[in-house]
Amino acid sequence: MARGRTRMGRAEAPGQAEAPGRAGSVGRGTSANRAEAAGRGTANRAEAAGREPAGRIDGRTARAERTRAAIVEAHLALISEGDLRPTGERIAERAGISLRTLWTNFKDMETLFEASGAELLRQQDAAWRPISPTLPLAKRIDAYCRQRAKLLQLIAPSARAAQMREPVSAQLRRNRLKHIDRVRDEVEQLFAVELDRAGTGREQLLNAVVAVSMWPAWSMLRDGLGLGVDPARAVMARTVAALFAEPAGR
Repeated sequence: MARGRTRMGRAEAPGQAEAPGRAGSVGRGTSANRAEAAGRGTANRAEAAGREPAGRIDGRTARAERTRAAIVEAHLALISEGDLRPTGERIAERAGISLRTLWTNFKDMETLFEASGAELLRQQDAAWRPISPTLPLAKRIDAYCRQRAKLLQLIAPSARAAQMREPVSAQLRRNRLKHIDRVRDEVEQLFAVELDRAGTGREQLLNAVVAVSMWPAWSMLRDGLGLGVDPARAVMARTVAALFAEPAGR
């Protein structure tokens, strides 16, 4: 009540009319004070109701995201170093966390496979460069196969690890389908003219080009035949060129 009387006294005192500029600054200060008070009130009400203030929740979320990112990084790093079936204990140790924290963030290996697969796709997206569909066919094939070789080498350790677990992992099979869909979309856009010329054989030609561009074919060239990256890429390019050289409609 004393605070109210003081404010009223100031307002009614003669000769105390404020200049427009001063009135404006007071208005801003009053609004800020009200907003600050409202913010404190909201935080107090949230705590009283058993809810966390928004800032505290945001900080906790950020920490959880950093922890999840560290786990995914540790998982992929172990695989790239040759540990194709890293255990939860190994992943937690590499990430610098407890095993309990690992399984708090990922309920099982399938959810970790999903997150690691998403990170691999992100890395591929960062490395991918568009190829102009207006280039001559020979140059498109060369650019396409060079890029496919680079991207396949990027995922090689994880692809080898996935081959071991894919028969018993639905998530790893879903990850593979995402890679296939991306390559299929790229082939359809980059070689649209040639595919359309194939007539009734379009779908077969598309499937053939996608098949020779994927990890199983690349693994055969690199791991099965023991070819280096450049010789393997040359075989891929020759195969793609031969496919597009076949008569339309076959």
